[in-house]
Order: sequence, then structure tokens, then C-alpha cells
Amino acid sequence: MTHQEHLLPLLVVEDDAAIRELLEEELNDAGYDTLGVPSAEDALALLSHTPVAMMITDVRLPGMTGIQLLQQLRQSGSELGIIVITAFGTIDQAVEALKLGADDFLTKPLDLDAIREAVFRVLERQRLSLSHDTELSHFHGIVGKSPSMQSLFHDASRLAKSDAPILILGESGTGKELLARAIHQESKRHDAPFVPVNCASIPADLMESEFFGHVKGAFTGANEARRGLFHSAKGGSLFLDEIGEMPVNLQAKLLRALQEKTVRPVGGEREEPVDVRIIAATHRNLEKEIEQENFRSDLFYRLETFSLRIPPLRERGTDIEHLVFALIDKHAEAQNKQIEQIEPEALNSLLNYPYPGNVRELENAIMRSVTLSEEGVLQHNDLPERLREQASQHNGSEITPTLSGEVLPGTQVPAPAPARWPSLEEVEKRYIRKVLEATGGNKRRTAEVLGIARRTLYRRLEDNED
Repeated sequence: MTHQEHLLPLLVVEDDAAIRELLEEELNDAGYDTLGVPSAEDALALLSHTPVAMMITDVRLPGMTGIQLLQQLRQSGSELGIIVITAFGTIDQAVEALKLGADDFLTKPLDLDAIREAVFRVLERQRLSLSHDTELSHFHGIVGKSPSMQSLFHDASRLAKSDAPILILGESGTGKELLARAIHQESKRHDAPFVPVNCASIPADLMESEFFGHVKGAFTGANEARRGLFHSAKGGSLFLDEIGEMPVNLQAKLLRALQEKTVRPVGGEREEPVDVRIIAATHRNLEKEIEQENFRSDLFYRLETFSLRIPPLRERGTDIEHLVFALIDKHAEAQNKQIEQIEPEALNSLLNYPYPGNVRELENAIMRSVTLSEEGVLQHNDLPERLREQASQHNGSEITPTLSGEVLPGTQVPAPAPARWPSLEEVEKRYIRKVLEATGGNKRRTAEVLGIARRTLYRRLEDNED
């Protein structure tokens, strides 16, 4: 017996009876039970008394549209898996549907294999979220439990389903390439190449050839034809890091490649089709670059439709604490070392330093510290000098916290030492109570602030009452 046979029915909302029957028949053959209705109003009436596993809805419906149905369900707090289907697939509709919380967006004429794959993917995510905590402390190797990072992971996972270009914004060292790789891994292109290129590292006079290739004899030294980065990333993702460094004349050709899905090699006479998803990133303020005529506004608006901002480390609250311990474990394992303790003064310095270089600076500091550490203890003298200068004026504590006993973020290690360090569970309980009080007991709002699902919040509250 397959796992599909244990699921609740799938709801199909489609006013075209023939298409509705086709969808139901296809899904029934795949092992799912289905329910079909012709309108959004009928769907809402059915959902009021009948639980379903997920919903597939057309956009154009009599009365309320599929987009309005999606919006109403999400505003009511529904976490139902939803796939939106339309014969009028545009970037604008894809943007709207995904921003409102659709799990996938497909276009007519219907590709039945793609529909079965999309349904399985949505149901599999729901199954995993029920069997594991829905908090994503790791997203393809990126660590982040703060609400801002949870929101970023959620948005990145959704945008990965689209094939539209994505623009990643963030300060240097925040992990823009890591996020780009995560988006590629979440996308349908994950089995194809991910090709990263730093636009700042390519000489301006070679950029066009690097990106689009060249024909034999196109310029001095072009002794043979060469394919460019677009062709290297065929079927996959091309990551353009520091796109703000790209010369304006090449920006125009990149925009054409995005719009036409073709490129022309240097010296070539014909356009060649390319199947590549562009993920771009920059630490620059591109709107200011537009004002200074260093960046084309049309390319910016093409890329900015789907944009993601990675918050700097200073805006990520308790994440710095989780990162410190995760990175110590990572580099200790890489160096085949056992780091069992960390000096209080060292921990204070790591937690209170502002990190203008963000996660990259934190990781470099910890890699150095682990390398210099001896006898299983990470000491204050192992840290880079700039971090040691941030040491607490209150030192001399006789207690050395272990890596399993994390401290409250942003606090100083006092002298004399407290009787014991609060456990992570105790810190979590206090934080949940504070947020619950701040929201006036509104559990839905509390879950949003904490960046967790409501079912997770209810479970935590039940644990706290035990």
C-alpha cells in the first residue's frame, strides 16, 4: 500500500468540467483520492467542513478568482498546500501567487507529468514538516533560527520553484553565494550545473567573450571557437556575483539574453538559444547606481521582481550564538580536533563583536581560533586581536562553559560566576513567554514573530506547562 492511499483527498477547483475531470482522473490513477468543484466559493464551502491534503486551483474562475481564494485562505492562517494553474501564465501572476503563499505555479496546456511531480513535491514537504520540527535551523548548510532568516529560507524555497531571475542583496560576507546554491538545489534545475562567476574579477574587455563565447578569428588571439558561461550553465543556473560591477554596455546584452533566451557569440552572426536561470547578487545599492548611470534601470527592474535580502549578522539576534557553536564544531571536525570548552572571556568577545564582515568574518575568526586551540579549550588568546579588544571588562570567572551549555545572547560573563548557566531549553521558554506577553496572548501572531508554525508553538507551550 503506497503512502498516497493514506492521504486526505486532493481538492481540484476548475470551472472547465473537462479539465477538472482530466485532472481528477490523472490524480486518481496516481493513487490519490480527489474532490472537484467548479468555483472558489464552492471550495470555501467544502473546506469549512471537509479536510483535504492540498488544493489545485485555476486562476480564472466564475466569481472569486483563484488568486483571491489563495489570498483568503492564507489570511485566515491556512497552511494548506496550494498549486495555482492558469492558461494565462505571466510573470506578474507568478509573482503574485508565490508572494501570497502558493506552493507552485503551473501553466496550461497542462503537462500531466509536471502536475504529478508538483503534487508529490508539495505533499512530501508537508509530510516532512509533520515528522520533523518545521523550524529550519539549517537550509542547505545555511544556519539561521532568527525570524528574519526563517523568513528568508521560506521565501527562497518558494522563489526557487519559479524560473524567473532572482536578485540577492546583502552586505559582503553575508553568504550570497551560499543562498544562490541553496536556491539552485531547491529548483527543478538541481541536477544541472551551477556556474558561479564574480563579475568584479573578469577584465572588462574580456567579459563579453567570457559570458557569450566567441567564434574563431573574432579578435586577436581567438584561434578557435569557444563557448561562454551561458553555455557552460546549460539547463542549470548561472550565478552572477557582484553584478553591480558589470559594465553598462554588457548589461544591455545580458538584458537581451534574459528577454530573448538567446546569446550571440563575439564575432558570430546568429543568435543561439540558451536555457539558463540567472541568479544575481550584489552588495551595492543598485538604485543609487542607476542614479549615477552605472547600472541600467531596465535590467534592475527585470532582476528586482524576485529579490531577496540577506540580513547582516548584527540583525540576526540569537543566530550569532548558534553560529559560534556550529562553526566551532565544523572546524574542529575538519581539523580532527576535540573542542570541549570555551573560555568565558573568549565567548564574550565572540558574542559581542559587531562583525562588519558578517558571517565570513565570524567563520574566519573561529577557524583561526580552533587552529590555535590546545588541550580541547578555545581560549581568549586564540581569537584575532580585533576580537580580543572587545573582551568584557568583567573577567576572572572560574567557570568555563561547555559547548553544550549555551549562554543568553548578548550578555556578559560576570565575575563571580553564577551558580550555573541557563540551559537552552530554559532560555527558549523565557523567550516564548516574553513574545506571548508582547502579543497580548495572540498565538498566531506569536508564531509569526518566532518564525515557527503554530503547531510547533502549541507543542512548545504544552511542554512548558508540564
